[in-house]
Amino acid sequence: MSPLKITRQDRAAGPVLHVTGELDYDQAAALREETERLPLRPGQCLVIDLAGLEFCDSTGITALLAARQHAQAAGAEVALAAVPANTLRILTLVGLHQVFTLLPDAGADTGAGGGTGGDAGTA
Repeated sequence: MSPLKITRQDRAAGPVLHVTGELDYDQAAALREETERLPLRPGQCLVIDLAGLEFCDSTGITALLAARQHAQAAGAEVALAAVPANTLRILTLVGLHQVFTLLPDAGADTGAGGGTGGDAGTA
């Protein structure tokens, strides 16, 4: 079991949260709390970088949805970056790949202010 680690990077276009470890029932609250504390402005894009994510269960998916709701309430966007294949499969099965903007990596253009949905593609 890998503990969840969340680091924040502030950018002009919006904050980037780098999430590593396991996003599960025991640790999903940490992501919810971190995103709820973020001061987002209209037009910004919160990027959640999942490159280091090792595991994500349904409570982890719920935490990602809560981050999206927080961003929308602030008039901001949210994008998931570097989504691991197993998590992308789950997002696709439940249709959330059409709800989240998906980026190949945290440095990709977020297109903040654009629509929702997207495809990070798989290699």
